[in-house]
Amino acid sequence: MKDKIIEKATDMFLKLGFKSITMDDIAGEMCISKKTIYKYFINKEILIEESTQTFHSTIHRVIEEVIAKNYNAIEENFEIRKIFKGIFQTVETSPLYQLKKHYPEIYDKVVTQDFEECNRYMQHNIQKGIDEGLFRKEIDIDMYSKFHYIVTFSVNENTRSEKEAQRLELGAMEYHMRAMATPKGILELEKQLSNTTT
Repeated sequence: MKDKIIEKATDMFLKLGFKSITMDDIAGEMCISKKTIYKYFINKEILIEESTQTFHSTIHRVIEEVIAKNYNAIEENFEIRKIFKGIFQTVETSPLYQLKKHYPEIYDKVVTQDFEECNRYMQHNIQKGIDEGLFRKEIDIDMYSKFHYIVTFSVNENTRSEKEAQRLELGAMEYHMRAMATPKGILELEKQLSNTTT
């Protein structure tokens, strides 16, 4: 039952907002009593925290699945973006924006936990691009990875509209890859951009 509550709560939080959804709303959607929810979660903040942790585990699993398909480094970024766009297509307000505004302590935990995973993925992607001749060899991998992480999170935590956040994220991703790309990488980037909708 606990997992079902987390699943339903996550879906509702993402679609309708962390602040606006109440424990009553979740209980009503699930046709269970509010008492049943409180059996597993002493308050809404604990439910939000567990929901965000579960959701981030899902996100990282999806990223690992894309990496396992062995796309080239540039295509890999676009494939991950495509999946994220699908996941967030019914979301109006950026989840990170909501967390930072209404639940800053939970937001801080999410960002702290997420940094290591995201940084590891970004460093792996840059090294892969260098090995493939798509990114320049002299790149400081750690620095470029941190730059991209900071820009991406800044977009999401400061942009209310999820649609606008996705548009800005695409621009940040293009900016990031153009800064690293070899002539071969630019050709691949242009190819991916021509097949992408904002």
